[in-house]
Amino acid sequence: MSQTVSQVPFGDLERQYREQRADLDAAALRVLRSGWYILGAEVRAFEEEWARYCGAKHCVGVGNGTEALHLALRALGLHPGNEVITVANAGGYAPIAIRQAGLTPRFADVDETTHNLSPPSLAAAITPRTRAILPVHLYGRPAPMDEIMAIAGQHQLAVIEDCAQAHGAQLAGRMVGTFGRMGCFSFFPTKNLGALGDAGAVITDDDDLADKLRKLRVYGWERKYFSVEPGGVNSRLDELQAALLRVKLPRLDRWNELRRERARWYRQLLADVPGISLPEMSAGHVFHLFVIQVHGGRRDALRQALAARGIGTEVHYPLPSHLQPIFDDLGYEPGELPVTERLAESILSLPCFPELTREEVETVCAAIREVVL
Repeated sequence: MSQTVSQVPFGDLERQYREQRADLDAAALRVLRSGWYILGAEVRAFEEEWARYCGAKHCVGVGNGTEALHLALRALGLHPGNEVITVANAGGYAPIAIRQAGLTPRFADVDETTHNLSPPSLAAAITPRTRAILPVHLYGRPAPMDEIMAIAGQHQLAVIEDCAQAHGAQLAGRMVGTFGRMGCFSFFPTKNLGALGDAGAVITDDDDLADKLRKLRVYGWERKYFSVEPGGVNSRLDELQAALLRVKLPRLDRWNELRRERARWYRQLLADVPGISLPEMSAGHVFHLFVIQVHGGRRDALRQALAARGIGTEVHYPLPSHLQPIFDDLGYEPGELPVTERLAESILSLPCFPELTREEVETVCAAIREVVL
């Protein structure tokens, strides 16, 4: 087989930095010169801007996306033994946060096409101990929130949305994160809106929840050195990261459109390749990841062949949470979440970022066709 000349990285954050270097450098210097580095003007400004962008009343900046989930769960005031239903195919962050909050994860299966939480499986997973639902908007595609909210309403369950892969994603013209009680975001550098380090936030329309979250992120303090909210931690959005996110936020919609464009390129160039399933171009999908399915047990062989040609890929995620050793005590066995487990054996993420060129996408697709055909 011939070797592809050019290499295609799975991601390249340096390209994005080059595009906005002057603005990012100026923002960083502004913070350095201010002499104020924790919970200052930059954090307040970003919280206001992100809340407005999402269409939410409040935004509370925290240290990272997992802490956003953890503190949102804490703010609900649930008790040990209470169960929170989530999915097992989203990297383990949600169930880890559930455990951090002293609660018990319970898993539901996902839809074969969307890879998001399956409403029928959700309904079947509810027990007398269930108190909340934590859907994940996986890969940038909104979960079926209308059906999830209907089920939650029937059983009087709180809903917290994990929006870590879905910045700017919409469902029927409404931003993700605004359907449930709270929406949680990660701004990890590779996200659609990424900081230059760890960062996260929670949005909500509930004044009391926002007040609790602001206390919880700083030791439970009502005022300095006076703790009134149990479960408080040190989880603050950094001034520097807030300033950098403010630079990037006005570019987010354009970046999301560029991701959708690259998804369309892949769908055009791979449409007739046998043994591969492609993600749909659904409305509101922001393609944090472009995830194909490789059937017939050929996923790993294809990935190795692409790596040999200098093409980066990833598997998001190789082992579902319900089969991870840290959740052995929950008693799940292989086969209990059949769709989740089947997808884990076939999914493959291809390079998909705003700065990816048409030539690079063609290189990836040509290599796939060469290997598969």
